[in-house]
Amino acid sequence: MLEVQDIYKTFNPGTVNEKRALNGVSVTLNDGDFVTVIGGNGAGKSTLLNAIAGVWPVDRGAILIDGQNVTRLPEHKRAKFIGRVFQDPMMGTAASMQIEENLALAARRGESRTLRAGITKAERETYRELLKILDLGLEDRLTSKVGLLSGGQRQALTLLMATLKKPKLLLLDEHTAALDPKTAAKVLDTTEKIVQRDRLTTLMITHNMRDAIAHGNRLIMMYEGRVAIDVSGEEKRKLTVEDLLAKFGQVSGSDEANDKLLLS
Repeated sequence: MLEVQDIYKTFNPGTVNEKRALNGVSVTLNDGDFVTVIGGNGAGKSTLLNAIAGVWPVDRGAILIDGQNVTRLPEHKRAKFIGRVFQDPMMGTAASMQIEENLALAARRGESRTLRAGITKAERETYRELLKILDLGLEDRLTSKVGLLSGGQRQALTLLMATLKKPKLLLLDEHTAALDPKTAAKVLDTTEKIVQRDRLTTLMITHNMRDAIAHGNRLIMMYEGRVAIDVSGEEKRKLTVEDLLAKFGQVSGSDEANDKLLLS
């Protein structure tokens, strides 16, 4: 479903601020894979996600989604393939609009607009049923303005909106990092339910090693702009934080790198 083929990205080339963020990254995700991506600050995690989403072009390499080469497609044209949830709960929703209006926008993504009535009774019932999976009581608040919701409620709604059209690829960019632990756990649990229910091919960036181990069927660790560790199957199921740090120490050749990873 996703093929990242030997991609490179350097920021500010030829200047004193030159930074190679991606250094020949190759990753393949099969249909239904749920891959967690971890690494210290500057490892290239967010750069990889942004490259896949089309936020900026790569210097070299290719990106294919469901067999289609999207390497040169701009971000807005990749949106029909991709659902995305950002780190900031304030992004991904329209604060001045109602919950049902936000869901209607998500449901109509990629479709031509008409002058017919905004939201039908049948659509409203569909949204009410969809909101029940969040277990936040939002199904009884369809006309509430999104700006009145808590950060966790908005992030859960954003997740629902990003997956409403069952994208070919779901990108989660540290989508629980700004939430308190209890709310983060709730959003992660909801993420797992939706991904499993719809068999969504998912790439989730996280700084939390325990979350990276607990969720998904595969784990990738990045270091200095490349994939340093890639584990799946039984090996991932048996993985512990201590195992992960030991593997990272072997790859980086330094305990200092382990400390950097923990501190980040």
